[in-house]
Amino acid sequence: MLALAVAFLASALPNAVVLQPVANMYSKPTEDADVVSQAIYGTNVAIIEQKEGWANIRTPDDYTGWAPMAALKSADAYAASGTVAQVQSLFAHLYREQNVTRHAPMITVPFESKLEVVAKPQDRWLQVRLVDGRNAYVQAGDVSLNTSLLSTADMLALSKKFLGLPYTWGGTSSFGYDCSGFTQMLERRRGVNPPRDAQPQADWSGVEPVDRKNVEPGDLLYFGSSPKHITHTGMYLGEGKFINATTYLTPMVRIDDLNEEHWTRLLVAVRRVK
Repeated sequence: MLALAVAFLASALPNAVVLQPVANMYSKPTEDADVVSQAIYGTNVAIIEQKEGWANIRTPDDYTGWAPMAALKSADAYAASGTVAQVQSLFAHLYREQNVTRHAPMITVPFESKLEVVAKPQDRWLQVRLVDGRNAYVQAGDVSLNTSLLSTADMLALSKKFLGLPYTWGGTSSFGYDCSGFTQMLERRRGVNPPRDAQPQADWSGVEPVDRKNVEPGDLLYFGSSPKHITHTGMYLGEGKFINATTYLTPMVRIDDLNEEHWTRLLVAVRRVK
């Protein structure tokens, strides 16, 4: 009953759509506060409260934070019906015409951004409507009109596409992920929707504990001082390797060795999606 009540309240809140490629979400309505998460272009968010040019928003994964109103457009749901294209490249340039040389891109949006399709593909181009109402063109090779869920093997192959992207605290996009933002995105690609942060992910009812000696590719790894004080996560690839967005040594998405002393000492939990 509580879940239904929360869902009803969320549906009753005003909708806004993210206008910027990536909008930071802060713990307080000021850029001097810490970043708690992000919302990417075209995401529909619920406005909980407004205050002096800021909005307290809730993202589709039920995460809340403050974003500048300038990063949002108060509007009906965007790319929620009709033909929708989803960006499959790390980034996609959107142009004012079907040409990459005449003008600079109107905007560059990250992986997973959704776009409303205006017209079916002609040659290599797709016409879309932007959040602000303008029409634009995206190269068909950057998007997919029929995004299917991935198998675990395909998800692990996809994870390597992001190697070298910068670690970004609070990051949830291909402009830069943090550790839990990265694993959450990977799980989402196979239809699983875990919580946003590492500790809640490890505690989530949608996963089950696994002994380290039984770890399998696709399992989630959690690091910290104890199972109740988790500060980092990654995904196991097999053969002792895992992929993670980390600040250790080089701040980026990278592959590390689970048997390395640094990681062995910090590993406190292994989880498998049920």
